[in-house]
Amino acid sequence: MRPIRLIALLFAMLTVAGCATQDQRFLHYDGPEVTHVLVEKSKRRMYLLHHGTVLQSHRIDLGFAPDGDKKVQGDGRTPEGDYRIDKRNPNSAFHLSIGISYPNRQDIAEAIALGRSPGGDIFIHGEPNDWKAKGRDWTEGCIAVTNAEMRRIYAMVQNGTPIRIKP
Repeated sequence: MRPIRLIALLFAMLTVAGCATQDQRFLHYDGPEVTHVLVEKSKRRMYLLHHGTVLQSHRIDLGFAPDGDKKVQGDGRTPEGDYRIDKRNPNSAFHLSIGISYPNRQDIAEAIALGRSPGGDIFIHGEPNDWKAKGRDWTEGCIAVTNAEMRRIYAMVQNGTPIRIKP
């Protein structure tokens, strides 16, 4: 076999082997930038927006006490207000997750006035890795979608993206 053909064959084999070991959780997205995320808790919907255009819409689950704004740690509510996507967790206990910048200054002040902690660690995430969520609104205050949806969201929504969570 000629050396050039041998090199081409080896390159092709390595490429195929590399594809087989690539983590399938991480998708590539090259569409329009997600400029804003909008969550409407009462409709159980999350919208990924490019300016005024909806790129994707997802059905969501919320905290186990879905009505009202999160005030303190452990209340089971999903916060309401304006935040930013501020972190990513590829090793989440809920498939993949992206963090929401809760609590903000107002959230902290409200919790302190109640003599409590505002809590934290609010994420958009997939399904639990080690148990099956039952029913609707099962999180501790996070926003949950299916794992397939979370793979797309994780690829599309970048750190720094504004998110508005409405009642």
